[in-house]
Amino acid sequence: MKIYIPGMKGNRESGILFILSFMQFAHIIDFMIIMPLGPQFMRIFHISPAQFGLLVSSYTFSAAVSGIFVALFVDRFARKTAIITVFSGLLIGTFFCAVAPDYYFLLTARIVAGAFGGILNALILAVIGDIFPEERRGRATGIVMSSFSIASILGIPVGLFLASMFSWHIPFLTIGILGIFIIPYALKVLPPINDHMTDHNKNPFLVLFNIVYSAKNATMLFFTFSLMMTVFSIVPYLSPFFVSNTGMKESELPLIYFFAGLFTFFTSRKIGHLSDKHGKHNIFIIVALLSNIPIFLLTNLTQSKIYTTIFVTTIFMILVSGRSVPGLALIAGSVEPKIRGGFLSINSSVQQLTAGIASLIAGMIIYQKSTGELMNYDVVGYIAIFFCLLSIAIVFWLKKNHVPFRHSH
Repeated sequence: MKIYIPGMKGNRESGILFILSFMQFAHIIDFMIIMPLGPQFMRIFHISPAQFGLLVSSYTFSAAVSGIFVALFVDRFARKTAIITVFSGLLIGTFFCAVAPDYYFLLTARIVAGAFGGILNALILAVIGDIFPEERRGRATGIVMSSFSIASILGIPVGLFLASMFSWHIPFLTIGILGIFIIPYALKVLPPINDHMTDHNKNPFLVLFNIVYSAKNATMLFFTFSLMMTVFSIVPYLSPFFVSNTGMKESELPLIYFFAGLFTFFTSRKIGHLSDKHGKHNIFIIVALLSNIPIFLLTNLTQSKIYTTIFVTTIFMILVSGRSVPGLALIAGSVEPKIRGGFLSINSSVQQLTAGIASLIAGMIIYQKSTGELMNYDVVGYIAIFFCLLSIAIVFWLKKNHVPFRHSH
């Protein structure tokens, strides 16, 4: 794969992909580890499903607010400076999580981490959009998205193991320490990306208005909303649901993430390749339609053998994360470079805000019986299916109406 920066050699290309993937890996672990630790937090802190939902959504709401603010200025700065600064901020927030003594301190630390995490995700997509041309962007997105798989294969199981052997503080401490080592390498390898930088004298609020006012951009933001409503109404409550309703033990939870990650590591890359070959719209529609099957099965599970739960969850992760590959590639390529950072920051805000809303709504719908079972998870599943179908309708409309997408070189 060739990155379109003059004079850059293959090793540096691999280095850039490694840095972006590692940053995405750290962000995903930092965000996701809170969810499989849900049974522990609910037990240790004596909190309800709704309070746990707030712990998850605090990260996303913080990311949403910071993303809107940063959208005003992000395209005025070099991508390299911006992404390293924001990644450093994420590590600081993660260290605060590691030393949290109680629920409210942890809640505050999640807000700090979220303020940087959502922006980091936007900047990673912006760099991909700036560097890779349209015909290779799906594959590049698939490679970086495979960080989710690595996080599931290694990060989540190792984090849960460390939490069970020592303390829930240790996974956050480990993420922070590993992240420190990537910064010098990023300073050395990441190229300057400055062509996008806009006129510093231009009113940033006018820039923001122009970004949101565009009908195409507004459509893509609504597309992001539907994607996130599908995922984050379900995912935050997977671990508590498995433990309370299917008979799975807390010690068995790492198996869920291991097998899901193992398969999605390969399928995300393959779906990225198919998206470039057969069209991102077409592949998204097919994968998203198929994802409704495991969404229904997963949210209607009862007492089950562990291999049944693992199988259904793995198919769910393959298809739900798989549709994100062409989806994110469409989003990253939907705007011109000079406003890409700003648009993706706003898009990230919508993404994080929606994730928080979905988590809170699900937390209000789900309730726990005196026997410990979580009820109404199936209702949450039907809501997720509705928004999945809505995202398919949006992409079908984009395809039918030949909405143009810019090619960057």
